[in-house]
Amino acid sequence: MDPAEQWVFNPDTGSYELRPPGGPRERGGAPAGTRAPQRGAPSDGAPNRGAPPRQRRAPGEEDRRPSAPGEPDEPGRRGERDPEGGAREGTRRAPGESGSRAAGARDRRPPSGGDRELPAQRDRRAPRGRRKPKKRNLRKKILLWTGGVVALLMIVGCTAAYMVYRQLNDNITKVDVPYDNPATSDAPVNILLVGSDQRTGEGNDGYGDRDSLGHAETTVLLHFSKDREHATALSIPRDLIVDIPECETTKDGVTEIIPGDQNVRFNESYGQKGRDPGCTWKTVQELTGIEINHFMLLDFNAVKTLSTAVGGVEVCLDKDIDDPKSHLKLSAGTHVIEGDDALAFVRTRDSVGHSSDLSRIALQQQFLGSMARSFTENGTLTDPRKLLDLADAATKALTVDTGIGSVEKLHDLARDLGRVPVEDISFVTLPVMDNPVEEVAATVVLDQAKAAPLFRMIQEDISLTAVEEEQDEEEEGKNGEDKPEPAPVEQVQVQVFNGGDVPGAAQQTLAWLLGNGAELAILGGNADAQETTVLLHTAEQAGQAATLAELMGLPSKALKESAEREAGGAMTLILGNDFTEPGVPIEAPAKKPDDLDTSTADEAASTCAA
Repeated sequence: MDPAEQWVFNPDTGSYELRPPGGPRERGGAPAGTRAPQRGAPSDGAPNRGAPPRQRRAPGEEDRRPSAPGEPDEPGRRGERDPEGGAREGTRRAPGESGSRAAGARDRRPPSGGDRELPAQRDRRAPRGRRKPKKRNLRKKILLWTGGVVALLMIVGCTAAYMVYRQLNDNITKVDVPYDNPATSDAPVNILLVGSDQRTGEGNDGYGDRDSLGHAETTVLLHFSKDREHATALSIPRDLIVDIPECETTKDGVTEIIPGDQNVRFNESYGQKGRDPGCTWKTVQELTGIEINHFMLLDFNAVKTLSTAVGGVEVCLDKDIDDPKSHLKLSAGTHVIEGDDALAFVRTRDSVGHSSDLSRIALQQQFLGSMARSFTENGTLTDPRKLLDLADAATKALTVDTGIGSVEKLHDLARDLGRVPVEDISFVTLPVMDNPVEEVAATVVLDQAKAAPLFRMIQEDISLTAVEEEQDEEEEGKNGEDKPEPAPVEQVQVQVFNGGDVPGAAQQTLAWLLGNGAELAILGGNADAQETTVLLHTAEQAGQAATLAELMGLPSKALKESAEREAGGAMTLILGNDFTEPGVPIEAPAKKPDDLDTSTADEAASTCAA
C-alpha cells in the first residue's frame, strides 16, 4: 500500500488520521495524494497516537523551505516546516496556532512516495528574538551595581554620622542655669571658662583636694568681638577676695537657693556648699559688670584628653622644673606635652615665678595660646580623623549650660568664634594687689583703678591691641604740648565734700586718701546735691589736681580751674551721684592702664616660663 494512502482526512475533526493497511476507509476520507499534517487531532475524543509530533518553535521564529521543483512560491505562506528541517515561505500562522496545524489545514497534499516526513525535533536553542546585546546587559549590570553601592555607602555613612552625632551628644554634660542670654552671631560674645580641681577620672588621685567637691581653680572670661576680629582672655586669680552672691541651682528638676558669702576666695564660687557653674557665672558678672552668654566647665581629664587629641602642646621653660606637688618634671627648653604632663604643667606654681597663683596663670596662658595655635598648625581642623577625636575628647570633657548643650549648637558656636585670628587673641590677668589686711600675703584684692578701665574696654567691645596702637598714636600727637607736672601725693591739699547720694562718702574718701599718702587731705562735710563729681583748683594747683585725678580715677571733665579761688588754699573735691566708692574711677576710660601686662596668644605661646 502506498504510504500516502494511509492518511485519511476526517471531516468531523478537520484532521488527517492514519489508517492501518487493509482497514476500512472512513466516511468523507481524503482523496489519494492529499498530504497529511505533521500531527493529527484526536478523533472521537481519543488521541491520535500515529501522528508525528509537532516541533516546538520560539515565538516569532520563522521557518522556511523552498518550493518543490516546478511549484511557484505562494505569497503569504510562512512558517511551515518541511521534512528536511527547512521552511516553506508564504504560510502565515494565526496567533497561537502551531506551524504544523496551519500547514495541515492549508496544504492537504499527502506526502509523495519515498518522501515520508520525519518527526520534528525539539529546538533547545535560546530564543533569538528575546536576546539582548551583551554590551547593553553589561552596562545595565554596572549601573545597578554602582547604584547599589552608592546607596549602601549613603546608608552606612548616614548611619555612621547619626551614630557619631548621637555619641557626641550623649558625651555632653549639661547644667541648668537661671540665665537666658544666648550668644548671637551679630553681637559680642562672652564665654566663662571654668577649670575645676575635682579628682574625677582615672589617674587623677594625686591631684587636687581629696574628697573635695571641687573649686574654681582656673577661670578665664573669654570675650569675642562683634566683628570677630579680636578676642580677650581675662584670667581671674583663684585667691582673689570677693563677695559671692546668693545663687540658684537646679539639679534633677529640684531648685535650691545657695546663700552667699562675703570676703572669701573666688575659687569657692564653684563646688563649695553645692554651688554649680551658675554661681561662678553670677559672681563674675557682678564683679566685672560684663554680661555672660555661656559657660564651659573643664575637669582634670579635659586638659589631658584635649592636649592628646591635638597631638600635643608645645611649651617652653627657662629652667629645669621638678615639682613634687604637681608631678611636673621637665628640663629647660622646648617640649611637646600631652596627657598627665600637660595637666602637671598647668597646675605647677611652686617652681615658677613667685610660687604664687599669678605665676601659674602665666603658665596657663602659655599653654592655652600654644593649644590655640596647634588647632590651626597641625591640621586638626582639616583632618576628619583628628577633628573627630578632638570632638569626642571635647564633648566628654565639657560641662556646659543647656543653651549650648548639643553638638549642633557647640559646632555653630565654635564655627562662629573660630573666625577670630589666633594672633588677635589677647591674654590679660585681672589687675590685683596684695590683700592689705594680711601680714603675710596669701590672697589678693581687686586693683579698682586698673580693673575699671579694663572692664569698660570689654563692655564697649574694644580690643586691647587696638587700644595700644591708638594710645601710641595719641602720645605721638601730644609731643610738645604743655602738660602740668604731677605733684608728689604727699603735697596734695584737698578738702572733701559729699554732694552725692552715697551716705558717708566724704568720710570714706578721706580715710582712703590718707591711706594712700595724701596726708594733707581734710574733711569738708556735706554740700548741695549734684549729679557729677568736680575738683576745683587754681592754675598753680594744676600739678596737684593731675595727681589726685590719677589717684582717684577722675575724668578730665571733672577738673575745673577757677581764677577766683584764693592762692595757697586747699582744692575742693565735691563728690556727686556718679561717685560709688573710693578707688573706683568715676568714669573709667576705655584705655589700657600703662602698667597692665598683656600678651597675644602667639606671644604667650612663645614665652619661656621662668
